[in-house]
Amino acid sequence: MIFGKKHHLVGLDIGSRTIKACEVIDTKTGSSLKKLGSIDIAPGIIVEGGVNDSRKGADAIKQLFEAYNIRENNVAISVGGYSVIVKKIFVQSMSEENLQERISVEAEQYIPFDISDVNLDFQILGEDENKKGRMSVLLVAAKKDMLNDYIYMVELAGLNPCVVDIDAFALQNTFEKVYGVNQENIALIDIGASKTSLNILKNGSSVFMRDVSLGCSQINNEIVSKADCSLEESEQIKHGEQEGRISPNDLAMIINRVVTDWCDEIKRALDFFYSTYSEQNDRIGKIVLSGGGANIEEFRDLLAREISVDVETINPFANLDIDDEIIDSSYLERIAPQAAICMGLSMRRVNDK
Repeated sequence: MIFGKKHHLVGLDIGSRTIKACEVIDTKTGSSLKKLGSIDIAPGIIVEGGVNDSRKGADAIKQLFEAYNIRENNVAISVGGYSVIVKKIFVQSMSEENLQERISVEAEQYIPFDISDVNLDFQILGEDENKKGRMSVLLVAAKKDMLNDYIYMVELAGLNPCVVDIDAFALQNTFEKVYGVNQENIALIDIGASKTSLNILKNGSSVFMRDVSLGCSQINNEIVSKADCSLEESEQIKHGEQEGRISPNDLAMIINRVVTDWCDEIKRALDFFYSTYSEQNDRIGKIVLSGGGANIEEFRDLLAREISVDVETINPFANLDIDDEIIDSSYLERIAPQAAICMGLSMRRVNDK
C-alpha cells in the first residue's frame, strides 16, 4: 500500500528492549545518512517477537521521532521470531503468476500454522540444479495476528507502515550495501536482546535461516540475580557504569557463561546446515555479526575459535555520506552493529513489494 508521494522511508526496527529509527536519502553523490536514533523501552512491551502493549509501544515510537526530529511519516518495519517462517522449497516449474495462484496449496505442507492464519509471500530463486522441471522458491509466512498488531501500533504512533519486511532480509540488504553480492558462503548472525537470528547466504541468496531464543537479556537477567538490581541498573552494570555492585570477576564469569551458550547454539545450527543443506564445497567462508551482542569482544573471539572461521562486525554506515556536525561519529561507532536492521529497512521504497 502506498501512503503519500515520497519514495524514501524511515527504517523502524522495533526490538524487545530498544527501538531504532534510520533515515537515508539519495543525493547526487550517493546515499546520505540524514537521521539516526534509538530509545530504550520497558520490558514487556514486545515479548517473544509479539506486541504485548500497543499503546506504550506507540508512545515510545512517538518519543523517538520527536527526540531526533524525524518528520517523515512513511516507515518500513520488520518482524521475526517464531511467528515467521522462512523456508526454501522446491515446486514444479511454473510462471510467477501461476505460482501466485497455487502458493497456498504448495505452502500447506511446510507451514505449522493454519494456512488461513498467515500472510504468504515468495521469491523464485531459479531452476533446481539437481532435477529438471523443478524450481527453488523462498517461501515466507507470517501470522496475520502478529502483523496486524505491529501495524496497529505503528499507526497508533501516527506513522504510515508502507513496507513490512523480515528482520533477516533487512539485515541482508545492509550486508549487500556494504559488501556487495559475495561469492563465498556468508553467515549473518544478529544477536538482539531476546533473539538470535542466523541467515546463511550463498551467491547472494538466502539458503538457510534459524531464530533461537537467546540474546543479551540473558546477561542482564544473570546480573539482576547476582546484584539484586533492576533490569535498567543491570544494563549500566554490564557496561561498567556502576562499579562495586558486582565484582569484575563475577561479571566476566556471567558474560563468558552466556556467550558460551550462544556459541554452542550457533555451532548446532551450522552443523544442521552442513548435514542437511550443504554440499562438501559449501563451507562457511565468513561470519558477519550484528546486534548488541556483536559488541561483546569475548563472544567474537570465542566464536572465531570455536567455528574456525573469520568473524567480523558489520558497519552499516560504511558506504554512506555522513555529516559529522549532524551525527556524532563516536555515537555511530557505538550503535553501528545495532543499527544494521533499521539501516536495511531504510533502503526500502514506498512502492516495494
